[in-house]
Amino acid sequence: MANEPLAGKRMVKITERKTKRDWAQFLKEIAGEYQEAEKITLVMDNLNTHTPGALYETFCPGEAKALWDRFEFVYTPKHGSWLNMAEIELNVLIGQCLGRSRIDNVEEVKREASAWQRHRNNKEAKVNWQFTVDDARIKLSRLNPTLDS
Repeated sequence: MANEPLAGKRMVKITERKTKRDWAQFLKEIAGEYQEAEKITLVMDNLNTHTPGALYETFCPGEAKALWDRFEFVYTPKHGSWLNMAEIELNVLIGQCLGRSRIDNVEEVKREASAWQRHRNNKEAKVNWQFTVDDARIKLSRLNPTLDS
């Protein structure tokens, strides 16, 4: 899941597993959607597939480097996936589309997720993000460095 929260746009990619190659291919798709952007900021979790090596294992070195350079990666804290708006969108996808029962056929999951994505994008549905910098300082105070006198 990738989303552009202020524009109410999201991209859903359904794969059999969450491999490095799957992630690398998804980055290439995201970059293709934003060809005019000099830099794409991507907020994401610390999953072990989210590494430069994934690009180099999937693409030739020149293409991997060019793709890596298109992005600015911002990683959420280890126990802070709730800070990632794509995770919020993923929960909406599950609640509105996939959470009703087990779907055994991956092609059906892809069709359902694609229809949901089109519907949400057409509505320009946005995440109602109310977490402020001050809230973050309180909630994440244990992660903030302190100065001793």
